[in-house]
Amino acid sequence: MDAPAYVLATLTKAEKGGAHPAELAALRRRLEQLDSPHAGLLPGSDLEPLTDVAGLEELPEPSPEVAREVLDRLVVVKLNGGLGTSMGLTGPKSLLRVKGGLSFLDVIAQQVLAVRERYGVRLPLLLMNSVITREPSLAVLERYDDLDVQDFLQGREPKLRANDRFPVEWPADPELEWCPPGHGDLYTALTASGTLDRLLDAGMRWCFVSNSDNLGAIVDARVAAWVAAEQIPFAMEVVRGTAADRKGGHLARYGDRIVLRETAQVPEGDDSFSDVERWRYYNTNNLWIDLEALKRLQQEDPAAPELPLIVNRKTVDPKDASSTPVIQLETAMGAAIGSIAGARPVLVPRTRFAPVKTTNDLLVVRSDAYEMADDGQVLPAYEGAGPVVTLDPEHYRLMPDFEQRFPAGPPSLRQARRLQVDGDVTFGADVTIEGDVHLTGPSQIPDGETLTS
Repeated sequence: MDAPAYVLATLTKAEKGGAHPAELAALRRRLEQLDSPHAGLLPGSDLEPLTDVAGLEELPEPSPEVAREVLDRLVVVKLNGGLGTSMGLTGPKSLLRVKGGLSFLDVIAQQVLAVRERYGVRLPLLLMNSVITREPSLAVLERYDDLDVQDFLQGREPKLRANDRFPVEWPADPELEWCPPGHGDLYTALTASGTLDRLLDAGMRWCFVSNSDNLGAIVDARVAAWVAAEQIPFAMEVVRGTAADRKGGHLARYGDRIVLRETAQVPEGDDSFSDVERWRYYNTNNLWIDLEALKRLQQEDPAAPELPLIVNRKTVDPKDASSTPVIQLETAMGAAIGSIAGARPVLVPRTRFAPVKTTNDLLVVRSDAYEMADDGQVLPAYEGAGPVVTLDPEHYRLMPDFEQRFPAGPPSLRQARRLQVDGDVTFGADVTIEGDVHLTGPSQIPDGETLTS
């Protein structure tokens, strides 16, 4: 049966745009999935919760010899293609100052170097960059002479018109006709860039993948040794769900498989997604992958691993709501847990999952609620659940506005349970928040003020 005209048009445009055969195979699969009436949807009624997940504390501490042997064949991969546009940034999000005047990339470099020194291993740092993040990110890391830094580029594919699914045309800015295919592109991009073969040729066996904005994602020798000893082809770190995870991807059983369900895969009217007590285990995007197993999968199927489709609806110009409606065909890298035989989850503490997605998160991490150790570990300094910050998005969502309202730095949040700010409030120096505090602006908090519930 011949492929629909829009499929052929999309593949032709991608090929002319320089797509690698593996990228074309993966794109073809996503286009075929799009043709399904319920493309990418996972109703809660079809799923069952997980009940048995190994915990990090149950994994044995490897001997120094085993740890060194495994970690010398491990590469740290950071997803670094994001620009942080939702926070008003125009450059790489990973260059945002996050702790002690250091950027995400500075902290990551310190973390990797500390593990290298402790175990005496190679441990290269590999960035999956976009064209825009590549140059400034690599420039920052040049200051770390002992760090082995490599990178490869994420892929791109045509955006499709929402009404007929043909590739959109936007002469005003042709670059807007293209989009990244989600972080599930990791597997294809490793192959298309030649990086997978280079790593294997260098004797690397495993990679530890995480987002560059999650400073809790540090190399743990216990997980590395467990993956090696059990010959696990793919492992996902998960955390127990809380109310804050209601929009995050959760694991579930679908027949005899474990699957990852994201918000975009929930059918309209299905309210089961936010039930954190039922689903329990949530994806951190901290993944451990056997590179030899990945190579074998892709030799059998160039588009492997098979990932469920996520349909993302936008406009061709994200800054112009009146521009042509488009759909972007995306996948999530963690969804590979559902298609790789032998894949396993492992339950980890919240200290390994502290992503900075908003200025709310940034304020908490910049404050004394978190401390940074000499080895780059960023750990909570509070007891209990930790502070929850909700800043008025009208005044704090964008970084220039956020910085203007904390000219002397963040308040002390170590003793805070909750800080909610409505309206325009500027904070002086050495302000302390204790308990549950709700502020309403416009107002100015004086230097040295202590606010309590």
